[in-house]
Amino acid sequence: MAKIIVKNTEIVFFKKEQEDYISLTDIAKVRDNENPSQIISLWLRTYNTIEYIGLWKMLNNPNFNTHIYEGFKTESAKPHFWMSPQKWITETNAIGMTSKSGRYGGGTYAHSDIAFKFASWISAEFELYLVREFKRLKEEEQKTIGWNAKRELAKINYHIHTDAVKHNLIPAKLTTQQINFIYANEADVLNVSLFGITAKQWREKNPDLKGNIRDYASINELICLSNMENLNAVFINEGLPQKERLVKLNHIAIQQMKVLQEVENRKLLK
Repeated sequence: MAKIIVKNTEIVFFKKEQEDYISLTDIAKVRDNENPSQIISLWLRTYNTIEYIGLWKMLNNPNFNTHIYEGFKTESAKPHFWMSPQKWITETNAIGMTSKSGRYGGGTYAHSDIAFKFASWISAEFELYLVREFKRLKEEEQKTIGWNAKRELAKINYHIHTDAVKHNLIPAKLTTQQINFIYANEADVLNVSLFGITAKQWREKNPDLKGNIRDYASINELICLSNMENLNAVFINEGLPQKERLVKLNHIAIQQMKVLQEVENRKLLK
């Protein structure tokens, strides 16, 4: 479960099979905080609602019971018609709407397409704020996914880097401590080239932070780091001394970070 705040109202949502389901119960509380289920049923009983969610389900649910849906659509034009989420879900074999029990997070949820439609019925203003906040959250989510992907790529290239160190820089008959020192020393070649600081210096400056310097790198820095791990592996295999590699990698880091920043700035301008 995740949540966003829209016009001082907490809206809970969750992801199901890569699709977002938003709490209709929370949205309904904007209209009536004490009886949100009645608000949802009032919305469900209208012809326009039945038609909309029926068409949505025919497009997205091959097992949707269209025969029952047509009956509901006909009945919805009559003044006595009433519909509850549970009845709709059960009788039409719906997938775009679901109910959850429990004190926290319980209530009726619907696919974001349907939830936005419900929000527009509640209030056009509320719908606009809901869509805007939801889009903002999705953008932040994509940034996080992108960061994680780049972090994983950097970890993969780390093995290429350490393999080059193992086969070219570690002599025979060294102790484990001596071997670990060589690995750490080469990792700091990259740290100094890109961040201008060793891992130890970073920990001393940030004693309250968990993890290491690379866990706090930006996406652009992770892209550059991944490239530098590959390049340093090539330089090690070619037999370049560490001092020369450090200078070359630092020049490359400066150039690549400049290019990546320019690309990012162009995206922001668009």
